[in-house]
Amino acid sequence: MTSAIRAMSSRTKMTIFWLLFGASILLAVFPPLYLAGSGVDTPILGVPFSVAYWIFDALLATGAVWLLWVFENIRGEVGEEPEEVAL
Repeated sequence: MTSAIRAMSSRTKMTIFWLLFGASILLAVFPPLYLAGSGVDTPILGVPFSVAYWIFDALLATGAVWLLWVFENIRGEVGEEPEEVAL
């Protein structure tokens, strides 16, 4: 798996990240998706649907950022901060 991640192009990596993170953004800023399910009384794992919706959205955003960090860590792209340029 790590060899496939290392061989992956930077464009593919960012496409995967933005598909996941973009879905999270869409869930957060597109009210009709939330409003369509806000009247649902069916609990999801004991949590009302309206609360589960936001928990899912938060987990999706967190998972996308975490996955990007894992990919960049495997590819060796996570490192020290660049040196500041002297003015």
